[in-house]
Amino acid sequence: MPPARKRKPAAGLKSRAAPKPAARPPRARKIEPEARRQAILKAALAVFAERGFEAARLDDVAARAGVAKGTLYLYFEHKEALFEALIRTAVSPVMEQFGKLAAAPNLPPLQAIEAFFALFQNEVLGTERKLLLRLIIAEGPRFPAIAEMYHREVVVRGIGLMRALAERAARQGAFATNGAARYPQLIVAPLLMAVIWDGLFSKIDPLDVGGLLRAHREVLIGKPQKGVS
Repeated sequence: MPPARKRKPAAGLKSRAAPKPAARPPRARKIEPEARRQAILKAALAVFAERGFEAARLDDVAARAGVAKGTLYLYFEHKEALFEALIRTAVSPVMEQFGKLAAAPNLPPLQAIEAFFALFQNEVLGTERKLLLRLIIAEGPRFPAIAEMYHREVVVRGIGLMRALAERAARQGAFATNGAARYPQLIVAPLLMAVIWDGLFSKIDPLDVGGLLRAHREVLIGKPQKGVS
């Protein structure tokens, strides 16, 4: 028998090529656990600042952070734990820098206090950290556990460092009286007032925080700074 002939494709038709395998979708970039944790904390700050502690929901935090609610629970057991972690994360860098200023052996106490004022302006008033402090002031009376935690983690340490500086300044005669050494809250009072003023009146009556702190220094030392009227 003659060999079978290969059939030619009908006129007007082209032979079909073998289909190409579908391209694989690109792999999602793996997010490191610490980066995810920081994203959750950043989202939490925004949600807490907008809605307050009571009204803030973990669902909203998870959605804003771009994670599942179950993923959020892998990092934080409940809302209180998330809020405590937010305070520690936001405040710890500032407190560490203040601690270094207070412990610097060759830095006069008055200069250390002024450096702390500048630190507070840049790292609190100049950042979203002020939202957290504002939230503590607003929500603390209704949620004593929040106030107690902030007092334990931040206030006790901060006041202790400031008291040590004020006592050194009083011994060296840098302050007009020893009132600030007895009540170091007097030193930081303008900073808290600046945070409150910023939240309430900044759009209608901006506060010159630098000028306020220079005037405060004059009150502490009992005389105006040179070159400042």
